[in-house]
Amino acid sequence: MIWGIDRMKEYNFSERVQVLTSGDPKYPGILKEIRKPPKQLFYIGNIGMLNEICVAVVGSRTSTLYGRNVAKQIGRRLAEKGVTVISGMALGIDSCAHIGALEAAGFTAAVLGCGVDRCYPPENFELKAELERKGLVLSEYPPGTAPERYNFPERNRIISGLCQMTVVVQARNRSGALITAEQAADQGREIMAVPGNIDSQYNLGNNKLIKEGAMPLICIDDILEPLGLNGVDPERAKARLSNTEFEIYNMIRQKGEMSIDEICMNMGRDPSYVNPILSVMEMKGFTCSALGKIFLANM
Repeated sequence: MIWGIDRMKEYNFSERVQVLTSGDPKYPGILKEIRKPPKQLFYIGNIGMLNEICVAVVGSRTSTLYGRNVAKQIGRRLAEKGVTVISGMALGIDSCAHIGALEAAGFTAAVLGCGVDRCYPPENFELKAELERKGLVLSEYPPGTAPERYNFPERNRIISGLCQMTVVVQARNRSGALITAEQAADQGREIMAVPGNIDSQYNLGNNKLIKEGAMPLICIDDILEPLGLNGVDPERAKARLSNTEFEIYNMIRQKGEMSIDEICMNMGRDPSYVNPILSVMEMKGFTCSALGKIFLANM
């Protein structure tokens, strides 16, 4: 049954709650591509942010400090690039992804497994209020719907369905985040996963995704390349780097990636000279390192 505005008024739902049907021009086109797209979306906030590039950032409610920090960094970086961060407003990884995007004054949307007039979990009352003011909360369930357990696996298809990519930060072996990743795979969307300690139960799910073919997120800016958002402005780099730093910057830009030994050989310098310069460049945000290679960060 589709609930229209008149039906909502009949039940005295909050005037803040809007409804969007699948025939509305504002209904996200990408969501129509999935199996069983929702016939309607109830929402509070700025529905227009779903017209931007959207990326899901998901993970377990129980997480480590490392996982929460990474989720916040990912949310912040995506928001800085104008990407809408989609998650489920659960405790742990989801909340941190939303918070990171909000801290960057960017777009973020929470897809709920209950009515948008309900707050679940109740601990996220303040976060939900901020999302309503500065972002978006939405659900396929009518206002008043309780957060029943079976709603959440269904909700996850919407999280992944709105997005070009799903990033799993931390997930146990049996986790709702893995369901979201499975939904994304079924929908033909990109999947990335953050590598974690192999002896930690918190990372078993995301490490398993990498084993099965998900792209590993080695540094935060890896997330930008599949979205076509990578790229550093050389003029901006020249203005902010010293002559020697800019020389190294240009070498890496031309090669794509370089080891420290390669940089030393090209410059005719020892590692004791090059390493401090690379450290400064990384602190400035122009480079990142992984697996013994130096890459340009995406500004």
